[in-house]
Amino acid sequence: MMVAVATVAMAQETPQAFVGGRLILIEGAEVARATLVVHRGKIVAVGADVAVPAGADRHDAFGKVIMPGLVDTHSHVGNVEGGDQSAPMHPEVRTFDSINVRDAGIQKAQAGGITTANIMSGSGHLLSGQTTYVKFRDGKVISDLLLYNGDGSVAGGIKMANGTNSRKKPPFPGTRAMSAALVREQFVKAQEYRGEVARAAGDATKLPDRDLALEALVEVLEGKRVVHHHTHRHDDILTVLRLADEFGFRVVLQHASDARFVAEEIAAAGVGTSLILIDSPGGKIEAKDNAFENGVALERVGALVGFHTDDGITDSRLFFRQAALAVRTGMSRGAALYGLTMAGARMMDLDDRVGSLEVGKDADFIVLSGEPLSVYTDVLETWIDGVKVFDRSDPQDRLYAVGGYGASHDQAHGLDHMLEEGH
Repeated sequence: MMVAVATVAMAQETPQAFVGGRLILIEGAEVARATLVVHRGKIVAVGADVAVPAGADRHDAFGKVIMPGLVDTHSHVGNVEGGDQSAPMHPEVRTFDSINVRDAGIQKAQAGGITTANIMSGSGHLLSGQTTYVKFRDGKVISDLLLYNGDGSVAGGIKMANGTNSRKKPPFPGTRAMSAALVREQFVKAQEYRGEVARAAGDATKLPDRDLALEALVEVLEGKRVVHHHTHRHDDILTVLRLADEFGFRVVLQHASDARFVAEEIAAAGVGTSLILIDSPGGKIEAKDNAFENGVALERVGALVGFHTDDGITDSRLFFRQAALAVRTGMSRGAALYGLTMAGARMMDLDDRVGSLEVGKDADFIVLSGEPLSVYTDVLETWIDGVKVFDRSDPQDRLYAVGGYGASHDQAHGLDHMLEEGH
């Protein structure tokens, strides 16, 4: 561990200058034949008239495109698990307690240009646990990937869901109305718990018994955690908006298959929507109307719109396809690229660190062979915090990018399944 940290630190001591490429800044106009300089994990200079620092490692980027690393607001890499079947809501569950950092999916995400992600548990609960914001660094333990808040706590949101996924036999709800009622009941309890803590004013004899589940919901009520809400059908989307308004919590709509039918309501609520666009319909019935046009519908009403992989629903190596499919049906190229980067950063409260090529931001960027939304373009390199984590010219990295024997070395999920089935 100490050796790895020392190696990274030494690599960042030398400035890295990428010269002659086309820079897609995201915030600001694209710059042709420009220079990007990164040092000690940060972007220190970017533009057309940037001098290469003395002693910097110089990278020829002529004919290539450089843009910010992609931000995936909804991923399941790392064989992540959340709540179990003992209750429909598990606010106390922390997903970072179950992420396998040796999962080959992390290297595949790097190959797809994804540098930052929101790793979430599944949608089979009304609330399945706390999500984890990570950078896809090369790590050996989970702390190597984690992002932290200013107070030192692990950065993340909370995963909720409605619709058919969370409707089951008791103790789970059997109807949509009961689903909303159970959520409302728990948030009322959280409000009461917060009140008891406030009235105790630090007096240990007056404090209520500690409740980890209610503590997490209080963080939601106070805006410290964003709710990432799996929802598909138009009426389910509106239920989410009503609950968010009633309890004042911040929310990002995840999937939102029917977003175009309620786009004006979404925009009026001021919430972000993270889309998944799939070209092979299937799965749950409530997603039957998912359409590529959701992106342009949200863009037209001025709503914040981004994209996600839901990996493995969409392979992380194909993340660019989400934006390309949206553009194919009318979304502007600029909004689509914003959706892959800054929109996700904003939805995860990370926009001061990632999502655009700006001085002072983290040195997370990717080098492309050409136009980002072209099917003929490859991710050539992926850099996180000024350290190269993927290089397509390296045989091992190329294997993760294109597949083949050894590209999916971690089979923990399949092995778990075999053991459960008694094989």
